[in-house]
Amino acid sequence: MSKRRRLLERAKKKISSWFLVAAGTFFMAAGTNMVYEPMRMVTGGFAGIAILLRNFISIPLWLITLILNIPLFFVCIKILGSRFAERALWGILCFSTGIAIFPQFFLVGGDYLMAALLGGVLNGIGLALIFRQGASTGGSDMLASLIKHFFPELSTAFLLAIIDDVIVVLGMIVYGVKTGLYSMVAVFVTSRITDSILEGMKFAKILYIISSEPERIAESIMEKMGRGVTSLTGKGMYSGGDKKVLLCAVSKRQSVIVVQIVKTIDEHAFVIISDAREVLGEGFGSDF
Repeated sequence: MSKRRRLLERAKKKISSWFLVAAGTFFMAAGTNMVYEPMRMVTGGFAGIAILLRNFISIPLWLITLILNIPLFFVCIKILGSRFAERALWGILCFSTGIAIFPQFFLVGGDYLMAALLGGVLNGIGLALIFRQGASTGGSDMLASLIKHFFPELSTAFLLAIIDDVIVVLGMIVYGVKTGLYSMVAVFVTSRITDSILEGMKFAKILYIISSEPERIAESIMEKMGRGVTSLTGKGMYSGGDKKVLLCAVSKRQSVIVVQIVKTIDEHAFVIISDAREVLGEGFGSDF
């Protein structure tokens, strides 16, 4: 590949990354303007602080968010370096712009549960798009990175959760317990949606099977289910005898059938079923 082509491909990837960050911030801005702010729901982050401050001052939400981010941004550059500056600045500007251009109205008509669900989905999608590009919208995640610099033994995720929890509690104090509790539901929905997009939604099941009939069980699973089975060597610490432990990965709906196969062959078989976030490889394509 020529140098010119490599530069072109790099530019395309960068533009695509910046576009996805902008799209993510717009999802979050839509949730802030059309769900959280009208309902006075404080779900953490600097947008949550801005919603809190709006109760006391009549400055536009986008301007409060921008003002809060700018000094912290420069502090982070000085202490943490400028490596993250480009993407962080782009995220901050896009988020503030999104809040400025999206209209503010009651999208859910005063329904707190619907607000928590819809706001959580919008925020979750937005955060996933942003995190996939290694960017941020500034705010509490930037503050968490700054604190971690001085307390490296603490994880960024833990610090971010603490900061956002404090903001949510402050929102509960200002706007009431009911609003605060629904804000917590929104935070939970956001985290679940973000995790699902980042880590994959193709959850599977892993089965560990300990039986006196391992060959028959493995053959039956491979024949009836079309799934591969791996035999692991184990030793029963109580009996002292060698055992074969069968390992098999299947989809959620297939796990029930596999258990039925095992119990039909050996009703005394010991079966352990655990969740797998995502399984890659033959037999686990887009339609498993």
